[in-house]
Amino acid sequence: MVTSVLAFVFVLGVLIFVHELGHFLAARRVGVRVLTFSLGFGPKLLRVRRGDTEYCLSAVPLGGYVKMAGENPDDPRSGRPDEFLSKSKWERFQILIMGPAMNLLLALVVMTFVLWQGAEVPAYEQQAPVVGSVKADSPAARAGIAAGDRIVRVAGRDVSTWEQTLVQVAPRAGKEVEVVVERDGDRRLVTLTPAPHERVKEMGDIGVLPPASPQIRVVSPGEPADKAGLRVGDVILSVNGRPVTNDEPLVETIYRSAGVELALGVRRDGQALTIPVTPQRKGDRGLIGVQLSQFELRTIEPTFLQAIKLSFDRNLEWSGLIFETFSGLLRGETSPTQLVGPVGIAQISGGAAQAGLIPLFTVMALISVNLGLLNLLPIPVLDGGHIAILALEGLARRDFSTRVKEKMLLAGFVFLMLLMVTVIYNDLTRIAWIERLMIWR
Repeated sequence: MVTSVLAFVFVLGVLIFVHELGHFLAARRVGVRVLTFSLGFGPKLLRVRRGDTEYCLSAVPLGGYVKMAGENPDDPRSGRPDEFLSKSKWERFQILIMGPAMNLLLALVVMTFVLWQGAEVPAYEQQAPVVGSVKADSPAARAGIAAGDRIVRVAGRDVSTWEQTLVQVAPRAGKEVEVVVERDGDRRLVTLTPAPHERVKEMGDIGVLPPASPQIRVVSPGEPADKAGLRVGDVILSVNGRPVTNDEPLVETIYRSAGVELALGVRRDGQALTIPVTPQRKGDRGLIGVQLSQFELRTIEPTFLQAIKLSFDRNLEWSGLIFETFSGLLRGETSPTQLVGPVGIAQISGGAAQAGLIPLFTVMALISVNLGLLNLLPIPVLDGGHIAILALEGLARRDFSTRVKEKMLLAGFVFLMLLMVTVIYNDLTRIAWIERLMIWR
């Protein structure tokens, strides 16, 4: 709990600071007087004045703001050139766009350094989506999908890798989707409904697994695996001559084989080896002293320039998925339960923090992309809404009246309140004891 709270404050604090810093720097650059730079809303806990600007830390850490002189039509205006509304539309656009732009830039920079450190990713992600196994009583099993089938299209979109396949399935939990599979050269269309994932219920899962083998991540010194010569990085291909396509059957076999020698077929540095190992009885099961990853991992160790390109590609991919999620929400294809608020962000950040700094900064980059793109949506109240009003005024060759702008902002405020209610409800369902009280779920 403490880890989640600290990670949440750190991640959100950095994202808010960077966003508001973008507005602040752009305002100062075009000569607009900044009255307040605040991290958080509500009562001001700490405040320091430097020149015309008051820098403060406020009580509610769920946002921030930069208050500029003459920013709103209702603000007292002197007509001085350092007021926001005294500036040209182009200069005001620069101030508005820099908040979201800084979030997108932060995501690019953070992911560049994350990837530059080297990263381990499942090897199957870039492989063709050929089904290795199908979970019993899963949507795929009920639809007749079998091991060896190749998935070629999901929801009308062609897929050539497992990563693309999972991206199309994940947002469609509980929504009917068409899947095209290829078997022995023949293609057929099946309709199925992805079930909520067993770990993250907002994500869809059709119950198929790639033909991937488990990999040894840790070998405990002095344990049977260590004595037999198994090493970190070995990929287990078979046990007693039977192919291994995921870690569950392998683990069950080891559990049942205390004192019985097993012949493990492994791949090490491209070579196939057979290594005998005898599980040691501990309690009511046999153990060999290893930790396994469910899938084989590959290590990416790019140069700095390659890391920049990989970061750009990763952020572009995230952006596409975010826009697809927004589009799916509007079309009713994506469940609103995928929207998360402070509790969801805290849980995600806490889990990432426990896994290490690299996962935490990866989550920060992903949330930063979300924040940047969300603020660019043409919804009044958001930066994108103000930009849209500027654009419409430019097309109309006149400024809208205060009354018209107030109506636009009110509509945007109502929309955001509805969105906030949705994410708060979703967050409450993520708290176990509260969800148990929701008898209608």
